[in-house]
Amino acid sequence: MQQPDLIYKIVSIGLWLRAQEKNIVPPMPVDKADGYMHFSTARQLPETLSLHFAGKNSLVLLAVKVAVLIDDLKWETSRGGDLFPHLYADLPTDAIVWHEQIDVAADGTCALPERVR
Repeated sequence: MQQPDLIYKIVSIGLWLRAQEKNIVPPMPVDKADGYMHFSTARQLPETLSLHFAGKNSLVLLAVKVAVLIDDLKWETSRGGDLFPHLYADLPTDAIVWHEQIDVAADGTCALPERVR
């Protein structure tokens, strides 16, 4: 499997504000429960948003550089047998290439930024 340059993390706006103060992105509740941080590739992102964030507003999409996390990033089988990136360490804010606020409609659709690739 060829790893992408960027992976994506969805966080609440409150969590993103805390991250900027600490230079570390705190885990979302599901990350705490599972013991690692969940990410999606660009291809996986629409389904992740639909399944886990339908009807949620004021979310922040983080584009994260894989090369910065490579030592603590594992690609593990998850939904439908697909390999998903999981981070077993803190997410430093300097790994974030860009961020953008997004809203997910009740039906799970979301207009993703054009720069998601």
